[in-house]
Amino acid sequence: MDKRHEAVQRAGDKQWAALKTPTDLESEATRNIAGALNAILADVYALYLKTKNFHWHMSGPHFRDYHLLLDDQALQLFAMTDPIAERIRKLGQPTLKSIGHIARTQRILDNDAEYVEPGGMLAELAEDNRTLVARLREVHGVCDESRDIASTSLIETWIDESEERAWFLFEASRR
Repeated sequence: MDKRHEAVQRAGDKQWAALKTPTDLESEATRNIAGALNAILADVYALYLKTKNFHWHMSGPHFRDYHLLLDDQALQLFAMTDPIAERIRKLGQPTLKSIGHIARTQRILDNDAEYVEPGGMLAELAEDNRTLVARLREVHGVCDESRDIASTSLIETWIDESEERAWFLFEASRR
């Protein structure tokens, strides 16, 4: 390794050290938990934007009710993002840094269709919220395994909120 590369490596190590937050959790556990939470964070951002997309493009006889429902749900999703990212940082790990990073990490699929029927919007969002619940349960297991009580506590609240969103969407789309 040449001297320039070594200097860059040392600078990178120092910068990373500046971001390390002390924790009593094992290093491997914090990496595993942060990885799982970063994936959740990317999914929440993707679901937030999809919810806003459908909110903006809602139409039909139930426009006002659906428009307001989706706006409320988008606000709830957005409110999750900062606590997720801050939890990752409390573990001494880096979090998502850009829209591109979200796009590479998200598992909730985008919907760029020109037009989606209102019922289709509600059904898709209900399914996405149920998927988020399943993934949150998986991350809860990862956190529980490492005795990360703070993360599991937050996740339990997010599971309840996500189940409520799925329930409301299901009920609103009943025929």
